[in-house]
Amino acid sequence: MFRFVFTVVIFFSYFQVAAEEVVVRESKNFEIEGGKIFTIQSKILGRKYDIYIKTPSGYSERKNTGKIYPVLYLNDGPYTFKVAAGIAHLKSMDKSIMVGIAFAHGENGQFSRVRDLTPVLDPRWKRYKTGGAPEYLRFIEDEVIPFVEENYRASSSRRILVGQSLGGSFGAWVLLTKPELFSSYILTSPSLWYKNEIIFDLEEAYSRTHTSLNANVYLATGALETTENDRVRNDMVSGHRKFVARLRSRKLQDFHLEDEIVSGADHYSTFPVGLAKGLRWIYQDRWGML
Repeated sequence: MFRFVFTVVIFFSYFQVAAEEVVVRESKNFEIEGGKIFTIQSKILGRKYDIYIKTPSGYSERKNTGKIYPVLYLNDGPYTFKVAAGIAHLKSMDKSIMVGIAFAHGENGQFSRVRDLTPVLDPRWKRYKTGGAPEYLRFIEDEVIPFVEENYRASSSRRILVGQSLGGSFGAWVLLTKPELFSSYILTSPSLWYKNEIIFDLEEAYSRTHTSLNANVYLATGALETTENDRVRNDMVSGHRKFVARLRSRKLQDFHLEDEIVSGADHYSTFPVGLAKGLRWIYQDRWGML
């Protein structure tokens, strides 16, 4: 985990979204160049969330004032946003507005993410509350995305959802329940085992009623994420291969899938590799931006 460091904090402005007031804070010593932190008081969730936003290099230049940019939406923002911002130091990776969604104010990060990123209640989880993903997705769709697209030159047709671990399985759930919200997905080490692999039931239900899935999906899992090598309870590699095989067998129209079992990577090191490779695949092979 990381934290943002401030020396001088300025209350910069107020914006109005459909749901509630948003406050933005800006600092001369902000760690991420071109980055800002916004706080959204969500009416949908009844909680406050910080939103980290970074614009790509050249965004403010006069020659680019008419340019619309893709947007990268990252869950687990305190970790994933900083990794993404680091990757964006490479010019070829600095193509999108980056939006990191942090944890709920005043909550332990793990408690916040387990609740928000799990699609259905699983009573076997005694320590954590589960099943908050439907409302959390409403928060993203009705409060976060409108705020970004009202205040930035953000594309509504080139949104990328990024998730790691539970964030990865959350992304797989969004893909199968509301795929039109994002055009592309980068999912690393997804927890496809959640609730007795309920994601496969959702995939089966989707495929019974659809012949197409208009999305680009990059899926990566570390080769060491097995019960044998990674000391984990669930074989992530086996789940990855099963999910990929199932999706490819459907031969869905308009669906583009790239996947990799990342050699030498475990659950904690797959995300930076998978994010960089996923972005390169989307930017170069799917969008022709490189």
